[in-house]
Amino acid sequence: MRAPAYADDPSEILAPETIAAPHAFYARLRKQHPICRIGDTGAHLVLSWDLVEEALGREDDFSANLTGVVMRGANGHPSIFDMRGTGAIQVIATADEPDHGIHRGLLQPRLSPARIERMTARIRGWVDASLSPWLAASGGDFAPIAERIPALAIAHLLGLPEGDVDRFRIWAMMGGDMLAGDAELSRLRFLGEETARMFDYLGAHLDRADPATADAPDATLMAALARGIADGSIDREAAIGISSVLFGAAGESTAALIGSCLFRLAQAPEIAERLRAAPGLVPRFVEEVVRLESPFNFHYRVVKRACRLGECDLEPEDRLMLAWASANRDERVFEAPDELRLDRRFPKNHVGFGRGAHFCIGAHLARLEARLVVEAVLARTIRIDLDAAQPVVHARSIFVRRPEVLPLRIALAAG
Repeated sequence: MRAPAYADDPSEILAPETIAAPHAFYARLRKQHPICRIGDTGAHLVLSWDLVEEALGREDDFSANLTGVVMRGANGHPSIFDMRGTGAIQVIATADEPDHGIHRGLLQPRLSPARIERMTARIRGWVDASLSPWLAASGGDFAPIAERIPALAIAHLLGLPEGDVDRFRIWAMMGGDMLAGDAELSRLRFLGEETARMFDYLGAHLDRADPATADAPDATLMAALARGIADGSIDREAAIGISSVLFGAAGESTAALIGSCLFRLAQAPEIAERLRAAPGLVPRFVEEVVRLESPFNFHYRVVKRACRLGECDLEPEDRLMLAWASANRDERVFEAPDELRLDRRFPKNHVGFGRGAHFCIGAHLARLEARLVVEAVLARTIRIDLDAAQPVVHARSIFVRRPEVLPLRIALAAG
């Protein structure tokens, strides 16, 4: 059976109101058709927990390669921008086995929980320095702070100079724009130019990295990638591709999480008060924000051969959009799925960081950064409010869920 179309107007997925507040859209579709096609694009939203989980377990049927993305076409309706032949590099999150395992193996030792925990004091220093002027001004737009800290963290891990952080911030926020679905031509041109600059910059640092240092306790990710080139595991193009993906994966997604955490605190002062009284609950709060405001709404898979998912027939080159944001609110899995609860029995039982072989390699780092920011803000304030004079603006993207403008007002704690 062909998957049903989700609406008379397939452009609904690209509507500004859907992008700004996608969860009601996902909930309606999930109840009507847990897998449904987007017009005539060959792309299918996969919305229920069970079908997302099934798709993740079928790597022989569904490739992680990013070969095309949903974009607004000339008629205003969704179309597919075919990325085959564009020189797109399939690395880490978009690579299949055996390449995915090779890429992950190069990075994993440098992103282990033990090594990331050793960064706690350094990250706390970045948080304190970034918060100081914002606190002194009684608040303001929090989005630049949410962007700065992850950019510093991934730069440190790669072995890049902190002094280039303003450049990092731009690059770390670009990945989601490429998949936003509704970027204007001028924006796409800018992204292309900046991507070329980013690749040149990363390539220069990669060429200076010493592969002989890759086994040192404080080895950089660039050294690990240089070692991979030296031993023939990867080529230079793949190494640059991996480092660029890390900017988006560790940059934009963590900025989205941090921003969403502060947005939630401002929306729910009773939650903020509870966390001030019991800071040990902050990790649970972070997990609930990951679940409720998944940094990435979905990831793509491409169908490798004719098969079925649920009750729907799929053809080779069809695309799946595995909707983490929908699965994380599936009422058949979560009690009161739209509520932020600090007492869920299994707080990490969500797909906000993906699941299975492609589970986010930087999840521990993202959790640590978000926790340290939330703890620092709560410790230094007695109240956090949305600024009634300025709206919160989310990135105009079907892919990423990130507050792009987050105006907050605060009242400082005494002393």
